[in-house]
Amino acid sequence: MSNTIILSGGSSGIGLAMAKRFVGDGYHVCNLDIQPSAVGEHYLCDMRNFTQVQQVVTEICAKHSVYALVTNAGIHLSANIEDTTEATFDDLFALNVKGAYAAVQAVLPSLKARRDGVILVVASDQAVVAKSNSFAYNLSKHALASLVKTTALDYAPYNIRANALCPGTIDTPLYQNAIAKYCSHSGADVAEVHRAEAAEQPLNRLGTAEEVAAYAAFLLSEEASFITGSLAMMDGGYTVR
Repeated sequence: MSNTIILSGGSSGIGLAMAKRFVGDGYHVCNLDIQPSAVGEHYLCDMRNFTQVQQVVTEICAKHSVYALVTNAGIHLSANIEDTTEATFDDLFALNVKGAYAAVQAVLPSLKARRDGVILVVASDQAVVAKSNSFAYNLSKHALASLVKTTALDYAPYNIRANALCPGTIDTPLYQNAIAKYCSHSGADVAEVHRAEAAEQPLNRLGTAEEVAAYAAFLLSEEASFITGSLAMMDGGYTVR
């Protein structure tokens, strides 16, 4: 099948919104996730497992004409460097960074043979700015920014574009869980924390998963054919303060 998109972490939150948008736009979506989803063709895959990721991506490329890879799977961690254990650090990097590295490496032969295609890495506003109590997560998102920039340069001769989509604070299950954990540990009021998070954004609200999906669809389209190596911000103005 032509114009297939490989999407990791497409069963919830931003990933699910993207899967729905891509299917609506006529793409065949192959969703790599440990959780099932009714949207797209599901492949049970733990993005922490380098060998499994490469095997699944290679299998999909053998079955379909892959146009794009969108790496979205990731986890959040609120902790400074002293409170980050080696095991926690390794687990976060295995998913947020090594999973993306495995998928990008595995899809490139197919995109090179096609001499066309897009790699879109979902990063974060933390790919360009620092936030307190976010040591390992922030570091992982900066690593993804570097992955995108070097890949964009190395594979431009094959007409392969690589960009990072950098959402700010988006109202997703990941966000809701992070706030719940923070309030549980600190004793802060949940509603007040949500209001404070919205007030941090110049637009005075959080983004939605559907808005991120719409931006992703644009970055995959021919309308974005001259965009590569970009850190595409979508943060309500947060990083320009």
